[in-house]
Order: sequence, then structure tokens, then C-alpha cells
Amino acid sequence: MPNTPAAPTAICFDLDDTLIDDLAASSAGLHAVMERLGHPDFGAARRLWDVQTEISFGSYLRGRLSLEQQRRERIRALAVQAGHSDIADQHCDDLYRLYLDAHRSAWQVFPDAVPTLSALASAGYRLAVVTNGVEALQHAKLQALELGPYFHTVVCADTVGVGKPDPRIFHTAAQRMGVTPTACWHVGDQIQADGVGAIAARMHPVMIDRRGHQRFEGVHTITGLEDLLRATGLTSPAPTVGSL
Repeated sequence: MPNTPAAPTAICFDLDDTLIDDLAASSAGLHAVMERLGHPDFGAARRLWDVQTEISFGSYLRGRLSLEQQRRERIRALAVQAGHSDIADQHCDDLYRLYLDAHRSAWQVFPDAVPTLSALASAGYRLAVVTNGVEALQHAKLQALELGPYFHTVVCADTVGVGKPDPRIFHTAAQRMGVTPTACWHVGDQIQADGVGAIAARMHPVMIDRRGHQRFEGVHTITGLEDLLRATGLTSPAPTVGSL
């Protein structure tokens, strides 16, 4: 594992699957749409949804699709997999609203998020959210889950005009916090968006692998936010092999 640098002045966080369990929420949304479509195979649907989301939402971030178009593409892919060959835009929109309603009902914060954010804020760290998620939805999550007060700023791709891994979105966060990028760490779960993006922005990347499914070679990696506190020196390292 790379050496941990000196403690930062500010820390940026990805939101989905870093602070909030988006996998659980998106699975709830998927189940709701699958039931409406008569789709029988969650494993197949989950794999398709993840791939199609990466493709379609990526096109949205690059300005090639509108928000509504990328949502319709994802729903249509799922509908085709379920055996529906033709689905109108309005039907796609209705199904995506169903997805969002079920998604919202399943929002939950990881148990280590609030204690970590509280400890960091109390210690004087400036904190930010840097996310590719849609700003209206991300602010709604932060408000509903009572996370908003911990953050100096929330930086979202759709309002900044660029998304991760573009370094400009990270620079915007640093500027709003009144610090230099080199004084920031960025914590996230996606190696390209969060890891490569942070490095390009001259921030220190901290990759979080909560489920042990990813391999982040050569990058500072943690399995939970308690490890982040230990890395900043706010708590003593636990006496276990491989602790930070």
C-alpha cells in the first residue's frame, strides 16, 4: 500500500456507495421496474443495468444525451431483456419514475458515515461532496439523510458542466473550500472517476472498497471510513495486520 501522506486540510467525498448505500437503493428500484415488466432474472437485470448505466449516463455527462434520453435508454435495455420489443417514451418515463420512487424509499447511510463526518468536522476539516449525480437528487438525499450540515459545499457534474474524472470538478470543490487541491484528499469507490480524477486534479485519492470486490493496486485503499479516521490521525490504528 502506498505511504499515507500528511493529513489534509480538506476532504472530498463521493456520495453514492461511499457515504450512501446506492447499490441497495438501485436494487430496490430495479426490482420495482422488473415487477412491472415481468422480468424474471434479477442477476441478469442487475448486470445489464450497471453496464447500460455506465454507457448511457456517461453519454449524458459528455453532453451526447439529455438526462431524459439516458434514462429512457436504460429502461429500454431492461425492457428488451424482459421481452418487450417496443416501448414508448412516455412508458419509459413512467417506469423511471417508478424506479426513482422505490430508490428513494431505500435510501440509507452507511453506519460509519455520520460518526466519521462528525469527527472530521469537529476536528476542523473542510468537507465537500463531489459527485456525478444529478444535483437535485443528490441534495434531496443529503437533506433526507441529514448529511448536508457536514459539508462546506456540494459539487455536482450537471451544474458545474463537467464530471469526474475531469479535474475541473475537483478544482471547483477545492476553490469553494478555499484550499489548494494538493491539500485535499478525495474518497470514492470508482477507480476511474474518483481515483484517476483525483490524481489528475493533484488530490490524494483514497479508494473505499466496502464489499471487497475490487482491487485498487498501488492506490491508498480503505475498507471502511474508520480507516479514514485512522489515516488522518484522529484515532489510533487498530492492532490488526494491514491497518493504516
